[in-house]
Amino acid sequence: MRRFRASLLILPAAALIFLFIVLPYVTVLVMSFRAPGANGEPYGPGFGLQGYAQFFDEGYYLWSLPQSLLLGIVTTFVCLVLAYPIALHIAGARRRWRGLLYGIVLSPLLIGIVIRSYGWTILLGNSGVINSTLRDLGLIQRPLPLMYNDFGVVLALSHVFLPFMVLPLLSALQSMDPAVKQAARSLGARPFTIFRRVTFPVSMPGVQTGCILVFVLAISSYVTPALVGGMRVKTTTLLVVDALIDQFQWPFGSAMALILAVSAGVIVLIFARLTAMKWN
Repeated sequence: MRRFRASLLILPAAALIFLFIVLPYVTVLVMSFRAPGANGEPYGPGFGLQGYAQFFDEGYYLWSLPQSLLLGIVTTFVCLVLAYPIALHIAGARRRWRGLLYGIVLSPLLIGIVIRSYGWTILLGNSGVINSTLRDLGLIQRPLPLMYNDFGVVLALSHVFLPFMVLPLLSALQSMDPAVKQAARSLGARPFTIFRRVTFPVSMPGVQTGCILVFVLAISSYVTPALVGGMRVKTTTLLVVDALIDQFQWPFGSAMALILAVSAGVIVLIFARLTAMKWN
């Protein structure tokens, strides 16, 4: 009887997980095997592998997958390099300043992603703030190609998702006992040795969580690559939206979305394996 009551308490959460996570994935999975539609229909009768065959047969779509994954990996690495000193500084700051620094880190999340991405187009454009300033100073004759390429997309994505790297790192660093670092100093360890042997290993749960969060968010991002990349940086997410909305090919779009999700899952599992993630 007690187990039955406990299972009843789990039912609302299980129902939410089923409705908003399991069911959508099952729907996308089934749709990816539907036959292509004709005469303006999103899908036709019957099932098949035409959506997957179209993706792997056409190099235009196939090349977008490694490009999307590479953009996600580079963005994750840039965020980690930028976020670690920030988290380290906040973790070591005095309590009265910590709240202010928290607010500064979280403040970009109060602004919509469209506004932030559009702000980068103003900065990086051929007539934007950076190129105009450099031209006025006489440092360049032609505008630098800062936008509509991988560099601009990675830069904007790193800014957008930086807080998602800082917060897990900060949580892990704040859990470290300061006496451990003091003990290392008393034993004659140098600052770099303390970082390599004490600080970084302790922060690994935050590194793992932050890297997975940023990577998944980066490869699934649509607004930033569309605005800053100007539709010239073709990611799989852009092609999925194009297939679903513009071409009205639901099976093909679903197949691409599942291929991207499986590829990302494989990379996450490899990363977890290499960093010896503890799942329990």
